[in-house]
Amino acid sequence: MLRALVFCLALISFSAQATERFGDYAPVDFGLNGPATFQVHGIDVARFQNEVDWRRVRLSGIAFAFFKATEGSDLKDAQFDRNWQLAARENIPRGAYHFYYFCMPPEVQAQWFISHVPRRGKSLPPVLDMEWNPFSPTCVTRPPGAEVRRQAQVFLDIVERYYGQRPIIYTTPEFYRETGIGQIKGVEFWLRSVAQTPEKTYPGKRWSFWQYTGTGVVPGVEGGVDINVFAGSREEWQDWLRVHWK
Repeated sequence: MLRALVFCLALISFSAQATERFGDYAPVDFGLNGPATFQVHGIDVARFQNEVDWRRVRLSGIAFAFFKATEGSDLKDAQFDRNWQLAARENIPRGAYHFYYFCMPPEVQAQWFISHVPRRGKSLPPVLDMEWNPFSPTCVTRPPGAEVRRQAQVFLDIVERYYGQRPIIYTTPEFYRETGIGQIKGVEFWLRSVAQTPEKTYPGKRWSFWQYTGTGVVPGVEGGVDINVFAGSREEWQDWLRVHWK
C-alpha cells in the first residue's frame, strides 16, 4: 500500500514537472520523453509569422530563436532584418538559417547567405536547412544522397570560413532517410520530428535541437509557430552558449 502511494505521488510530481510550457493548436502526446521534459525551448520564424513582438517572446520564457534569412540564390526573407535587430535588442540568442535549393550551386547559395546575414554582433551558428520541397514550382530535382552530401559540405565549408562557426544542419525524417545526410561528420544536427520523439524517428542519432511542433502557441507570435528544444539542461545550455554564441 505504501509503495503504491509513493508511486502515485511520483507520477503526480512528474506530471506537474512535465506540463507543457507553451500551447499548441494541434498537440501530440509524445509520451514520457516528450518536449515537456526538456528545460530549454526556442522558436524559429520566417515571414509567415509577420511582425513578432520579441519583448513578449522573451518574457514568455523562450531561450533562443532562429530566423529564415535566405533561400536559394535570389530570395531574402522579408522579416529577417527586423527579427535580427529586435531579438538582439531583447538579448535573445539568435541565429539565421538558409533554405537550400537544389537547382543552384552550393557556392552561389553560400555567398547569397553571407551577403545578407551580418557577421557583426553576437549570434548562434548559421544553419543549413536541407529538406525536399514538394511545393517548389521551379525546382523538383532530388539528387542522390552522395551528391546531396557533397553540396552540403561545400556550403558548410564556405560559411564556416566566413563566420568562424561550423553551421548546424536542419533536416526532416524523409530527407534524412533518403540522403544519408546524418553521415556528415563534425556537425551538430537540428531534427524535425512532430509525431514521435527523435529517438524513434532518428534511432541512434545525436542531436542538439529538436523541432517538435509547427503549430505552437507562443505569446508575441501570430498564429502557429515552430517550437524547438535544446538537448541538455539549463546548465548545459549555458555551457553551449559560451562556445557557440559569439
